[in-house]
Amino acid sequence: MPNTVEVIYMILIAGELAIGIWGNGFIVMVNCIGYLKRRDIALVDIILIGLASSRIFLLCVISLDGFVMVLFPDTYTDGELMSILDVLWTFSNYSSIWLTSCLSIFYLLRIANISHPIFLWLKQNVNRVILGILLGSLVLSLLISVSISFHLHDDFRYLFKDNNEENITLEFEVSKTQNALQQVFLNLGAVVPFILSLISFLLLLFSLFRHTKQMKLHATGSRDPSTEAHMRAIKAVLIFLLLLVMYYIAFLVVTSSFLIPQRKLVVMFGGIITIIFPSSHSFILIMGNSKLRKAFLKVLRLVKGFTTLCS
Repeated sequence: MPNTVEVIYMILIAGELAIGIWGNGFIVMVNCIGYLKRRDIALVDIILIGLASSRIFLLCVISLDGFVMVLFPDTYTDGELMSILDVLWTFSNYSSIWLTSCLSIFYLLRIANISHPIFLWLKQNVNRVILGILLGSLVLSLLISVSISFHLHDDFRYLFKDNNEENITLEFEVSKTQNALQQVFLNLGAVVPFILSLISFLLLLFSLFRHTKQMKLHATGSRDPSTEAHMRAIKAVLIFLLLLVMYYIAFLVVTSSFLIPQRKLVVMFGGIITIIFPSSHSFILIMGNSKLRKAFLKVLRLVKGFTTLCS
């Protein structure tokens, strides 16, 4: 029977899961409806659909892990189940982060004005560049997930060859430690999309600075459409970077929790913090996209009108 802390934990996880699925599901629904109406879809909409779908999957994996830990603690220590969750988490996590990085690069290439030849070539071939990164990130996510699957399968097969219970327990603890270290090492790969997003952020700042300086020289003001586009993109990328840092700090705490006496409490706290990133960032994306923002505000007006009518 769950205690009070565990009940509060499950309520918070369920609430964050519901909010995350609602926000990311809204992004998928609006873009899919737009495609069905026009029979055409923009590259940014493809990125947003893929990103929102990966976030929904990631939210489900993190939430499932939390619920199993509280409700079925004996099952949670089962090596085969944990290996499956690790593989699913790695794939959805890598997909989510790389797709967000693709979105940051897309904002940079669409909005920034930089005269360097390499940047101009990338800007002229933005569709091919982004699609190449998308396909490459998908293949990379699959390869890493498959490598984890084979590694964990070999670990547990070796583990249960020994019939001595004490040896099994000792080997299982060693395996958990190795698994945690492996997760940390493999997820250092997220540094690459983080650096790409950080570069996008810095180049957007540089482009905005140059654009503002030119506007002042021509005495035409600084709040033109290009400046507004720069500001929206910079805010979106900055918020992503901050949330990603918070997300990985929580992940590292959870992964290294085998060294901490109150491991379960640490894992629960880390899980609550971790799930904030994929659930809350969807609303940042909605408010930063004009089409999604209009649809979202329309839904809010309908909900407000319905509640007024009912009351």
